[in-house]
Amino acid sequence: MRGVISDTERRGRGMRLGLGTTQVLLIVALVLEGAGPIYWIFKGAISSTQESLRHPLALWPADVRWSNLAEAWTTLEVGHYLTNTVVLVAGSWLTQLFVATTGAYALSVLRPSYGKYVYGAVLATLFLPGTVSMVSLYLTVLDLSIANTPLSVWLPAGAHAFNVLLVKQFFDGIPKELFEAARLDGAGPWRVFTRVVLPMSRPILAVVSLLAVMNAWKDFLWPMIAITDTESQPLAVALPRLADTSDQALLIAGMLIAIIPPVVVFLLFQRQIIRGIAFTGLKG
Repeated sequence: MRGVISDTERRGRGMRLGLGTTQVLLIVALVLEGAGPIYWIFKGAISSTQESLRHPLALWPADVRWSNLAEAWTTLEVGHYLTNTVVLVAGSWLTQLFVATTGAYALSVLRPSYGKYVYGAVLATLFLPGTVSMVSLYLTVLDLSIANTPLSVWLPAGAHAFNVLLVKQFFDGIPKELFEAARLDGAGPWRVFTRVVLPMSRPILAVVSLLAVMNAWKDFLWPMIAITDTESQPLAVALPRLADTSDQALLIAGMLIAIIPPVVVFLLFQRQIIRGIAFTGLKG
């Protein structure tokens, strides 16, 4: 706006009123877009199925049923599938974090002679959709005999090129004098990595952690293919499978329970995440 509207025009009463109204409307629209679906799920989770069908746009249910949450936890076994989800997400997060930090450290700090070719290969994988390698990945999982185990989800999660490039961009911004000083003090590559690089990289580690947790939490296609045992499936796979035989209110209650953990993770680490985004220039 500053490039379009001059300071003199901005001081006008009509212009101030117009800009203020536009800002308020934009904020309200953003709140409705972000919080609206979550509130609808919350309302549906504590409503009866019949009421949700008859009055889908009601702001609050006439008959509040908090028992839906407890019933969904037991009847749909949401607690069991939530445990499966936490196990898969935790392993995927650790794998992605390890591969992203070590790979970026090699490309940004160690810089081997063949590093530019590895960097180009990693960058090229971003242009390939994941479905292209789905068949070969599944055959590899079968050959390794890790199907229906957490490893079938953990190991492929590490092959996330975007995280490597994101962390590398952050590592490139660390002053090289710190590495030289550490080497002069007798620190080897591993000690430089653990004592210098990682402690300075908490903001970007928070961003990668958020991306890893969110992607693993909502991932549906690959866990459904790699884990065919219904008792070992995560919540994102179990809920659609239970949709045909479950009460709608209980299903929505299960969806509400499923979205609570990632929201809590973001609220707890939002400061580190925002700092990391500011450092890397990540947008969109």
